Formats: sequence, C-alpha cells, structure tokens
Amino acid sequence: MPELRRDPVIGRWVIISTERAKRPDQFAPAVSEKEDLPPGEKCPFCEGNEGLTAPEISALRRPGSRPNGPGWDIRVIPSISPLLQIEGSLDRHGHGMYDLINARGAHEIVIESPHHLRESELPKEQMVKSINVILDRIQDLEKDRDIKYVLIFKNYGKSAGGGRIQHARTQIIGTPVNLKRVKEELTGSKVYYDYKERCIFCDMLKQEMQFGKRVIAESKYFVALAAFAARFPFETWIVPKEHSCDFYKVDRAKVPDFVELMRTVFAKMRKVIGDFPFNFVLHTAPFRRDLGKRGYWETVEYDYHWHFEILPILTRVAGFEWGSGFYINPLPPEEACKSVKEAVI
Repeated sequence: MPELRRDPVIGRWVIISTERAKRPDQFAPAVSEKEDLPPGEKCPFCEGNEGLTAPEISALRRPGSRPNGPGWDIRVIPSISPLLQIEGSLDRHGHGMYDLINARGAHEIVIESPHHLRESELPKEQMVKSINVILDRIQDLEKDRDIKYVLIFKNYGKSAGGGRIQHARTQIIGTPVNLKRVKEELTGSKVYYDYKERCIFCDMLKQEMQFGKRVIAESKYFVALAAFAARFPFETWIVPKEHSCDFYKVDRAKVPDFVELMRTVFAKMRKVIGDFPFNFVLHTAPFRRDLGKRGYWETVEYDYHWHFEILPILTRVAGFEWGSGFYINPLPPEEACKSVKEAVI
C-alpha cells in the first residue's frame, strides 16, 4: 500500500507510491543528457572565448593575466538572459490592490573551469576553487542592501534546464525578496524551535545517523541523506554536522571535505542511474540587516540549518501534483539510499 510521508520541516505531504514502485536501476534517463555544441561552434565559457560573454564581474586569475582575457581558473560573468538586473532601484509601488517592485537583484554565472569539462569531469581542486569563489560572491552581494536572499543552484542536463552547452557552471541569483520555499523552511524551523528549543535539522540529523537507514555517506564535517519525505527518486540532502544557518560563513578549511563528499555521492549515484539530469540547490538563511527593525527571524541563528539538495529529474510532475501540492515518488528513499550507498566506485 502507498505511504503518505510528511516533511517534518514544512509539513508538505509526499506519496511514496510502492504500487508504482520501480527498482533503482530502472531510473536511467530515457534520452541522452550529453548533447553539446555542434562541431565548429565556439563555447563562450571556454578560455580564449572571453569576448563572447559580457565583461567579467570577478575572476580567480593566474599572475600576469588581464581581466576579460585568458589566464583564469574560475570566472564570474553576468547571465546573458538575467532574471534580475543589478542596475536601477526597487521602486516599490502599488497598482490598485496589487504590489509591484522592479526586478532589481543579481544573476551571475560561475564558470567552473577554463576547459570544456562537464560536471562529472571537474577535478576536486577545481571544485574547491569554485566553492570558494561562490562564498566570495555571496559575501559581496550581502553588501547590496536591496538584496535579501542569494540562491545558489546548478542545472545539469536538458531535462533540468541545463541548456545545450555542457560546460560546468553554477548560477547565483540575488533576490529583493525572500523565497517562498525558504520561508516555509524558516517558519517550520521556528515553530519547532519555539516548542522544543532545538534545531529541527540537528534533531533530524541525529536521528538519521542513529538509525542509518537513509544515510548515504558521511565525511568528517558533512552527511549525505536520502530525504525521508523525498519528492523525487534519489533526492539527497547534504547537511553540515555542526549547526550553522549561513552557508557563506562556513569555515573555508572544511570546503575540501564538503567537495569530497559531494563527489562521492554523485559518483555513486551515476553508478546506479547513469548520467542523470539534476538540479542542485542551496537553502541558507536570508540576510538579516533589518532584523532589529522588523523583528522577524529572531531565532534563525539557532533554529535554521543550511543544506544542499540534489534533485534528480527522473519523473514528471503532472496534473495531480500541480493541482494537489502532493508529489508522487515511486521509489522509497530507503531503497534509493541502499542502492547508492552500496555502489562501488
């Protein structure tokens, strides 16, 4: 019989559809996610093609190299089709009963290698550099008082919105409002903290590590978990063992440990389901400049816990999901965890 599982943080219900169940090895993508640029077309993200992009915002460069030219390891540029723009003002105003603001914010692309490498081909050292540059960018965007939240995400594969260029990159979007999904987590975390005076993520982590049924892998500082109320087959969260609400304040010495765990998890998942499309997103606490003035999220330092979510795109969201708010997952998280944990790489 199918199970209904309740997400303990935001209260969302998920149907674990055991009657539609598939084996873990039945989730290989039906179409190839490896398509790339046709022969002869230049990749705008490769070293030497800097003139094909907008001028860089920042870059991790080798000594003697010049901006917007070769000689870089990591390069940050504005998106060619930004969802929000850094120029202008918010201009909050009303239109009858409706509220409007300008799409003021930031939309940046972090190019993670000067070479034409896919996500799975990035060396560990290059990934560590990329994470450190992302941390620098969040710290810089925090200075912009119009930006309340920074979302870090990666789209890989056509099914996940990754586009046709298979060059490893991460996106950064700074928004002038807090995100609905993150607000739900913040609210759920605060309700739990008000009742128990403990972080719900810390309690969840302690319980998962005690029982082990959904622990995929762990390192010295981080744990990879199959989410209890997973919306999608193989949905995985990477959570710091030590309580922390702000990703951009992570100890830089722990970044290599984080990268090593992330590489291990992705390698194991690819062993089970092949080269799968996915979204990879960070949920972290919002900037809190107006905390004293507005009086919200007072306990966020204690009740919220940053984490990354790996969301494989292996099933389709259809009418029932859109109409009901439920997700249907045909693979119990415990089975997904077992298959990935046991994969030999």
